[in-house]
Amino acid sequence: MAVKSSKPRSKPKKEEPVEEQPVWTYRGYRLKTSEFVTAMVHLFRAEIQRANVWRQRLDTTTNWAVVATGATLSIAFSQSNVHHSVIMLNTLLVLWFLFIEARRYRYYELWAYRVRLMETDFYAAMLVPPFHPSPEWAENLAESLLTPSFPISVWEAFGRRLRRNYYWIFLILFASWVAKIWLFPVPPANMQEFIIRSSVGPVSGQVIIGLGILFHTFLTIFAVATVTMTRATGEVLPRFGEPAPVAGKPKGLRALLAPRQRRQQLLALIITDKADTVSRRILSDLKRGVTAIAGKGMYTGMDRSILMCALTVTEIHNLKSAVAKEDPKAVVIVSPAQEVFGGGFTPLEEN
Repeated sequence: MAVKSSKPRSKPKKEEPVEEQPVWTYRGYRLKTSEFVTAMVHLFRAEIQRANVWRQRLDTTTNWAVVATGATLSIAFSQSNVHHSVIMLNTLLVLWFLFIEARRYRYYELWAYRVRLMETDFYAAMLVPPFHPSPEWAENLAESLLTPSFPISVWEAFGRRLRRNYYWIFLILFASWVAKIWLFPVPPANMQEFIIRSSVGPVSGQVIIGLGILFHTFLTIFAVATVTMTRATGEVLPRFGEPAPVAGKPKGLRALLAPRQRRQQLLALIITDKADTVSRRILSDLKRGVTAIAGKGMYTGMDRSILMCALTVTEIHNLKSAVAKEDPKAVVIVSPAQEVFGGGFTPLEEN
């Protein structure tokens, strides 16, 4: 005979929901993790839209050059009495289109740079360990939003667009110019007659041919010299926005044309009489090293310390907040640094 227990069954305890910690707070608003991800998604879509718009503008400029070249060649070869200088004028027009496209390409790279930063270390970080973005990524993206600047130089943009599209247009125009002089109205009897036909008004044929050869030689040298410039995100996909380290310093023409842009680095001096507490606060909040120097007031005679801390432009606000929490009377001096090596900045490498 089964005996039923009179003891009531214990109900499983309900787990209390853990309150999600806010990622970002501002004037009473508490941004949660899901809301932060939503904001990043909207930013990503906005930068994609910007990049697409400027990419279409690049295609528009190239189309102008192609259409102008096709129309000029059609006119030049359809009538024998059309002077060959019309092809030379079209060459100058295409060169102007190239300058416009190089400028537009720098704007395109600015938006593409931000897109790549979010792709490589926000979305990709969700798929592989350690499953979180790097502080380097956040600083680069924040600095690009606070102080926008072109990620590539005008020389790299000019050389890249020249190699991709315009060099071949210039070659077609040069070959068409030679064919126009040679074939119309009839082929020349000798080279001397070809040189005479090449003249433009008072400018002799020797000068015109020399300028044409010099112009295309310059384009060839420039296209080859800028091949090693690989800061464009369309070709090199950086993890945190910094280019791959190159052994040694650039020399020659590459050193002259290479962009000198790098992330702004600063040196902060904090004058305080609470050196220990301020140092610990900076270490915990900013994860930056601090060096203390003993000092004494000139007139007060009070013992005070000078703390030195290297940081980036995006950490200035956090530094002021950390110091104000421990010593509101402290003096903070922030000045630009020429270069900072080690400690989360440029790696220490022997040249």
